[in-house]
Amino acid sequence: MPSDKKRRHASDGIIRTYIKRVSAFSPNARKYLISIIIFGAGFGIHRILFNFFLRSLGFDETFMGLLSTVSSTTVLIVALPMGYLADMLGRKLSLIISGLLIGIALIMMVVLPSAGMLITMNVITGLGSSLGGVVSGPFLMENSGEEERTYLFSISSGMRMAAFAFGEWVGGYMPTWFGEIFDVAAVSSTAYAWAIAVAGTLVIIAVVPRLLLRRNTLPFEERSIFAPLSYAKEHPGMLTKLLLPMFLTSIGAGLIMPFMNIFFSNVHQQSDPVIGTLFAWGALAMGIGLILAPALADRIGKIKAVVYTQGLSIPFLALLGFSPLFSLSALAYFVRLTLMNMSSPIYQTFVMEQVDPDSRATIASLNSMVHSFGRAFSPTVSGWMQVQYGFGPPFMGTIFFYIISIVLYVVFFLRGRKSRARHV
Repeated sequence: MPSDKKRRHASDGIIRTYIKRVSAFSPNARKYLISIIIFGAGFGIHRILFNFFLRSLGFDETFMGLLSTVSSTTVLIVALPMGYLADMLGRKLSLIISGLLIGIALIMMVVLPSAGMLITMNVITGLGSSLGGVVSGPFLMENSGEEERTYLFSISSGMRMAAFAFGEWVGGYMPTWFGEIFDVAAVSSTAYAWAIAVAGTLVIIAVVPRLLLRRNTLPFEERSIFAPLSYAKEHPGMLTKLLLPMFLTSIGAGLIMPFMNIFFSNVHQQSDPVIGTLFAWGALAMGIGLILAPALADRIGKIKAVVYTQGLSIPFLALLGFSPLFSLSALAYFVRLTLMNMSSPIYQTFVMEQVDPDSRATIASLNSMVHSFGRAFSPTVSGWMQVQYGFGPPFMGTIFFYIISIVLYVVFFLRGRKSRARHV
């Protein structure tokens, strides 16, 4: 009985701490979270339907991989310039431009769906994603205190995933609705195009809360375009340790994540509504995991939380890729998605804490570069492997790269710490 009381007391303490941290969010942070919800719903619709739209136009997995590669390569190439541009424009204007670029690009992809236009608009999407990606971390850092910072990073990611869940769930049914409205098949390009146009419109609407943000930036002349070079010169070892595991993870993720809807369609023969519902529940599960992540990080430490959650996801990744039963594969998809992605905001917070305020946007640029470098080529390789050999080799490659990145987290951030502790 006393142990039960202790557990209840500990649980109540965690809940009270959580409420206290969330209540401390600034007005800017709250407005940003609103924009994330709207953006996430729109992008969730796009994410679940875009590959199906391409397939309805006659494009195969190789072209799908090429488009993913184009977007990621764009992010890779422009990441450093975008970090400098984000400092010049400020956080607010950067977030506004990012949303507009992505929303307009999504709409143009379905208005003029030629191969050339699809590639061009994926370049535009990459530009918008790069600008938004390099500014979001520094924005959250500048609009949060030390105590609530991990909670803000995790809840922003969790809300994005919950919004993705809603968008993917609704998106799975939207082609059927538009098919009935326009008297066309639910799997026709027309039905998919109207659904994705709605997605682009929601992304543009998400700009409205960003227009209400209060500017919170340093004068531009106080920053330097050479900030990442200066940081690399002063901390070469730390920069490698911070970025290398994420680089390997991005290679593994690029092999399978852009193709999960095609995987469930081709391998398990599931319909669009079923896949949309599956993705929705998966995103919702991931959102819940992300919201719970800061409490785990508080309890065991940021790096241990990253290692434990990613390590536990590996067996479920194998079950996802190689189970002959859809029910087991779907269950593994939920668990793997939740565990693997719980670590993302925790590690992002950890990285931002290692650098000075005037280097955050540029370090975020380097982070974006290594994240995109792996995804820049692995989707194309995966698309070719799928056409030639199926999904087995891509899943094996993903498992390999994930395991290596987890080992590096341990070697870089935990083993040395234990050695120092024993020495002391």
